[in-house]
Amino acid sequence: MQILVTGATGYAGRRVSAALARAGHTVLGLTRDPSTAHDLRVDEVTPVEGDLAKPDTWRAHLDGTDAVVHLVMDLDDPAGTDRTLFAEIAQAEQRDGRRRHVVYTTGISAYGRTGLPLMDENTPGNPESPIGFRFALERELAASGLAHTVVRPGFMYGGPATTSMTAQWFAAAEEGTPVFYGDTAKRWSWVHVDDLADAYVRILDRGAENEVFVIADDQRLPAAEVQRIAVSAAGFTGQIRLEPAEAGGFMQVAADQDELVSSAKAHRLLGWRPRHVSFTDDPAKHHRAWVSGRRPARG
Repeated sequence: MQILVTGATGYAGRRVSAALARAGHTVLGLTRDPSTAHDLRVDEVTPVEGDLAKPDTWRAHLDGTDAVVHLVMDLDDPAGTDRTLFAEIAQAEQRDGRRRHVVYTTGISAYGRTGLPLMDENTPGNPESPIGFRFALERELAASGLAHTVVRPGFMYGGPATTSMTAQWFAAAEEGTPVFYGDTAKRWSWVHVDDLADAYVRILDRGAENEVFVIADDQRLPAAEVQRIAVSAAGFTGQIRLEPAEAGGFMQVAADQDELVSSAKAHRLLGWRPRHVSFTDDPAKHHRAWVSGRRPARG
């Protein structure tokens, strides 16, 4: 299968691209920055240049593809860019008659405040969530007639952790300024980035179309406790300052509630199970991986 991956040089994107390549697929990794091409080639992914916000730069890369894995959110125009992607894929199918499987990534923070102790694929999101528009985009994709699968990951950790909340905590710990934003009692579901990558492989290999999957492990620790463990692994022994969610910016506000989910559907239909039990099992290992990921490799 030939697969185009958007956000291929991002945190999840690189691990997902590499996992798909290891599974025997031909993977095209979309990147805006030619300097990142080497990293993709190391993972046996073919780099293709293009800016997702400019369809003219990547439209031709849809030719010959069997699937598109969408793993990036354009912060400048998240809804508009995703709608453009859906439209371009539909137009490509009209041009060549080739059917494509779209794997669309959102996330559990899109649920917003539901008041439920555990959420799953059937839980309606709160329309007042700051990123609730992503559920609306899921519905638009379903109505488009494109073959598709929606993936809603938990909070990611592991590896370089570049955009993981754990990376923010590690960095703040090393600077001596860790802050916890929002409700100290809130709990989040997490997933190791490589376990998440495995879910994408399973979705495409099994042809699990027109489905929604929540992908997360089964841990239920308060986010404040996970942060305490993370900053301790980074060598911080002082007090973590508390601030309102608004002080942390848009994404902290979006995640300022319980976000606990069940992946029972993925267990049942995909045979997916997390191989990494919890970030808290070996936080020192995850801190070392983050530190190493910040250092340029030596030639």
